[in-house]
Amino acid sequence: MRASRLYMLVAMRILVVEDDRDATAYLGKAFREAGHVVDLAHDGVHGYDLAIEGGYDVAIIDRMLPKMDGLTLVGALRNQKNDTPVLILSALGQVDDRVKGLRAGGDDYLAKPYAFSELLARVETLARRKPKGTPEETVFRVGDLTLDRLSHKVTRRGEEIVLQPREFRLLEYLMQNAGKVVTRTMLLEHVWDYHFDPQTNVIDVHVSRLRAKIDRDFDAPLLSTVRGAGYMIRDSSR
Repeated sequence: MRASRLYMLVAMRILVVEDDRDATAYLGKAFREAGHVVDLAHDGVHGYDLAIEGGYDVAIIDRMLPKMDGLTLVGALRNQKNDTPVLILSALGQVDDRVKGLRAGGDDYLAKPYAFSELLARVETLARRKPKGTPEETVFRVGDLTLDRLSHKVTRRGEEIVLQPREFRLLEYLMQNAGKVVTRTMLLEHVWDYHFDPQTNVIDVHVSRLRAKIDRDFDAPLLSTVRGAGYMIRDSSR
């Protein structure tokens, strides 16, 4: 099913924690087609690590997960004062099951099988709720380079830079970690959503294209390669 872009115009950042790889691939594709940014995890521990980093509008968490089950994961996040809205997915759809999910700290509960249109509507509703803590940063700046997550607009010195979706996600992740070394493995997990040999040149190719767009026509380069480690974006004029 192709997700309609009429659902929501503002991009959300969504975390999906689901051990069924076919299901995660489907959800990742559907949410991206709807214009959103998605990170995927296939077990509770990895999902916890991603969620603790913060920055998500909504987390979708399957109840039955390896390494750490979904209810334990949600409880652990709430114990760490992480108030990201959580929608629990589960094949267990009885009233008692839903009550357990909500009492564990979930904000919504959806039984499988489900229609993606309903899932998306529920996610949008959760994302509209006012956060309890500090508002999420939606604009990143490094030197004279600016990225707006809501409008998906990138500018440098006021000049708009047109990026492809993958380039935008790559730059977004680099700017979220400005001043820090970002490894190829980190990029594969957060930008490509899968794991394979980090020595592959797919990342180098995309970084090269991104560098050409944000640095080539400007005096001060922002994106650098850290030999043997990864990449870093920072304001070198400071």
